[in-house]
Amino acid sequence: MFSRLRTAMLAALSALVTILALAAAVPQAQAASSLPCDVYAAAGTPCVAAHSLVRALYSSYNGSLYQVQRASDSATANIGLLAAGGYANAAAQDSFCSGTTCIITKIYDQSSRHNDLTVEGAGGAGAADVGAPADALPVTVGGHQVYGLEISAGMGYRDNSTSGVATNGGAEGMYMVTSGTHVNGRCCFDYGNAETNNTDTGNGHMDAINFGTECWFSPCYGGGPWVQADLENGLFQSNLGYSTNSSNTGTGAMPFVTALLKNNGQDHFALKYGNAQSGSLTTTYSGGEPTVNGGGYSPMHQEGSIVLGTGGDNSNGSIGSFFEGVMTSGIPTDAADDAVQANIVSVGYGGSTGSTGSLTPGSEISLRATTACCTSDYIRHQNNAAVVSAITSSSSTLDKSDATWIVRRGLASSSCVSFESRNYPGDFLRHSNYKLYRQPMDGTALFRSDATFCPTTGKSGTGTSFASYNYPTRFLRHYNLNLYIASDGGSNDFDSATSWTDDVSWVVSSPWVP
Repeated sequence: MFSRLRTAMLAALSALVTILALAAAVPQAQAASSLPCDVYAAAGTPCVAAHSLVRALYSSYNGSLYQVQRASDSATANIGLLAAGGYANAAAQDSFCSGTTCIITKIYDQSSRHNDLTVEGAGGAGAADVGAPADALPVTVGGHQVYGLEISAGMGYRDNSTSGVATNGGAEGMYMVTSGTHVNGRCCFDYGNAETNNTDTGNGHMDAINFGTECWFSPCYGGGPWVQADLENGLFQSNLGYSTNSSNTGTGAMPFVTALLKNNGQDHFALKYGNAQSGSLTTTYSGGEPTVNGGGYSPMHQEGSIVLGTGGDNSNGSIGSFFEGVMTSGIPTDAADDAVQANIVSVGYGGSTGSTGSLTPGSEISLRATTACCTSDYIRHQNNAAVVSAITSSSSTLDKSDATWIVRRGLASSSCVSFESRNYPGDFLRHSNYKLYRQPMDGTALFRSDATFCPTTGKSGTGTSFASYNYPTRFLRHYNLNLYIASDGGSNDFDSATSWTDDVSWVVSSPWVP
């Protein structure tokens, strides 16, 4: 009996040791509390740069995320976290910038390398850049109201004196969370490794993720935008430059995109993308370095600068959005990439704001017409224009999303409101030549004024009317299914006094897509 008991105890102890050994072998990356740079460190490829405006990228990080400078007195403030390993304290930015405007002047590196990004100087293909407006890209992340980085042409950030970033054929990986709704086909919305002198110094001297609709090497399939590798003198989808993957038609207008590049610096690079709100990564290319343009890409000749928003020579005609991104020492494993993607998805980019149906900033709403003819019509965007159309419970998800807006503090006056598109982060309802459009916020005073509306009691006695901030006698009006700022009588058809009071009165309702 004792012998059998002793044998059973030894077997159980052996099993326990095996379980503990297996548990010890599981990478720390799998821990629920692990953030992207914890994941990569556990996989043996630590971050050498970690930039984010929205959250910590290490579970222990509790420093500053970025710096803002206000226009009124040029004072600066660092914007940090609500808690270690948490989300940006956007309220601190709102308080500091109250009554004026702010730009982003620095994006801090959360790694121990301190590879901080500042506004980029002049380069071989572009004049010195300017800082991005700090309030241009409000977004919900992890249930918190924060701000991303909205890049317009002429904006960019850089660090030419870095530590630990790959040089001269070194291996590295990188990813960024960006958006497929704010892109163009101009050069070059990049994040990654670039030249140290802001000029094009030759093939293979860059190793950066590019995201946009520029097709450098034909053919490119679909309309993009595509995740490509800017390896200098070309945006590469394969070793041949052009796409060898006909199923890679781009991400389309996906609000949040994970874009990933890794390169061993010698004979192999890979490109991946994913929906930052759900699902896994898709590999669009994995193979040899480029063999076109006369070579020079195998081995690579990286110089170790970090660029964000422009090309290596400061080609700065591109637009784009940036929420977070890292660069690693060495090539991360596919398992680590997958774990990082899972963490990004878990954050809940673009989730519900938690408030609906009111004009309180942060509330998600839909705006319904009150005119007797059109009580099923809502303000929605379509092909960049703002229109009114019938939206019902049987409407498509896209139509419902297009008819949903997030109330923001007025871009030109905090006593008024602005309306951000629910499915195009950073795009706002604004008027131009009296007509309404959905357009990305560029930080200009004109845009701020055009995108600000002041609520008042509905002119018909029902609902709410919205006066244009810079044309206060003109109100949001639907006319022949289009949307205008219209006066009560005037030379334009849409200024007709007929049914004007009804046409400018709106019901602020619960959102079609919360």
